[in-house]
Amino acid sequence: MVPAAASPVRLEASVDPRLSRWLWLVKWLLAIPHYIVLFFLWIAFAVVTVIAFFAVLFTARYPRALFDFSVGVLRWNWRVGYYAHTALGTDRYPPFTLADVPDYPARFDVAYPERLSRGLVLVKWWLLAIPQYIAVGIIAGGGWGWGDGEGWRGGGLMPYLSLVAVVVLLFTARYPRHLFDFLIGLARWTARVAAYAALLTDQYPPFRLDMGGQEPRPASPPASPPASPLTKA
Repeated sequence: MVPAAASPVRLEASVDPRLSRWLWLVKWLLAIPHYIVLFFLWIAFAVVTVIAFFAVLFTARYPRALFDFSVGVLRWNWRVGYYAHTALGTDRYPPFTLADVPDYPARFDVAYPERLSRGLVLVKWWLLAIPQYIAVGIIAGGGWGWGDGEGWRGGGLMPYLSLVAVVVLLFTARYPRHLFDFLIGLARWTARVAAYAALLTDQYPPFRLDMGGQEPRPASPPASPPASPLTKA
């Protein structure tokens, strides 16, 4: 088996030990202040991505301050999505910050690339990413997305699976673990595509469903067998 390469995009989440059976019914309403802020953040994100496009094209570098801002917007969006509609795995209200919050149950990060390809920046976000856009359309539909800032509009696998999860929670007071792992795998796939399309990485998103709340670690290559005494000089 070929070891899985570590992705520069890291998306993780954990389920609250005790989730309310009913709070998920109004989380979308409670998250409205976040949706308003995200609306303006996504406008700024689009402007920053255009500036970064030309920066990478001429310098092969994504300016670090702009990179941190773009990752922060995706991070904010993931926390709100996890709370309000993507997996609904926490009752803890998302913080209003672009920065990483280590103790929040939903986290997102992208490793900063020292250099990016000048040639890839011309084609990866529209031509090379087309197969991934098709996959993400099936996964997230028109609603969850990483670039609209408007929340859930329905369609795709994730909204329906999230609904199944909270209905099970309603009647059993337990969040179905296997369904959670699957939902986070779908979210992780979508996040990798978003980061690639936003020019934050040159590593093409794998067509692979890495399930579970924690990022999978790359498998270690098999150790080399000890040298035979007969082969020693």
